[in-house]
Amino acid sequence: MQLQVGVGRAVVQGTTAQGAYPIAVDAPETVTFTDGDAQFDRIDSVILRVYDGLFDESEAPLARIEVVEGPPIATPSAPNLPPCSLRLWDVAVPAGASAGVGGINWSSALADRRRYTTGVGGIIPTGWGLSYAGAYDGQYRDANGVLERWNATTTRWETYRAPEQPVETISGGVSTSAGWTLSSFSARRRGGVVQFLGNFVRSGATLLANPNLDDTLVATLPTGWRPIVLLEALASNGYGLGAAAIGSDGRITLRSWAGGGKVSGIEKDTNVRIGATFVQ
Repeated sequence: MQLQVGVGRAVVQGTTAQGAYPIAVDAPETVTFTDGDAQFDRIDSVILRVYDGLFDESEAPLARIEVVEGPPIATPSAPNLPPCSLRLWDVAVPAGASAGVGGINWSSALADRRRYTTGVGGIIPTGWGLSYAGAYDGQYRDANGVLERWNATTTRWETYRAPEQPVETISGGVSTSAGWTLSSFSARRRGGVVQFLGNFVRSGATLLANPNLDDTLVATLPTGWRPIVLLEALASNGYGLGAAAIGSDGRITLRSWAGGGKVSGIEKDTNVRIGATFVQ
């Protein structure tokens, strides 16, 4: 009916006036449990308790490991704790348990109730339970892999969401090649993801797809808005579809075309839309 608690460190929170007590258990401590109730199970708690004569009736400052006995009832629960104490373990003590009849089955009786702490600004690691208040506004904890932040105003933990990345936009800076004019262009970037759509009008002679467009250069994207590797994009004039390539140098070239009006190609004065999404 005995349990040995190993060495370790803890911080025990007192009242607001007391503050917190840093405690070190520098040698193993053994605690003893009273025999089980004749009829009902109970749950006892092994705690770390701080005594301070400035705030309680103790004669000297002291920190020690104690057992707080829970009530023996049909559905037992852990006992309430005295002031300035920290719950370490809950121990299920079955009815009729004693040293003479086998004592406590430690392989199933122990429930770890230790909680991690961290310095101001640190993130509390995942530990037992999540139903505890934060120590200060803006404290962070790892809640089973989810980062949470303590909101002192609402007195609750809230899932942390990083601030949204700013959105950058442009509507110009594109240079067209001979035979093309720019009707409109818009691009946006958020978190390194670029999206753009350009409307280019064929001002030169009709381009015949026979069977391809021989990498016809349409325009060049402005510096800072170009992909880091060559990628494929789609082009359309409302009737036909084509494949375009966008290089790391920003050059937009038409490679192939299918359908599109009276001829299998891109007629003069036709508006061609080219768009893409890529990560820089």
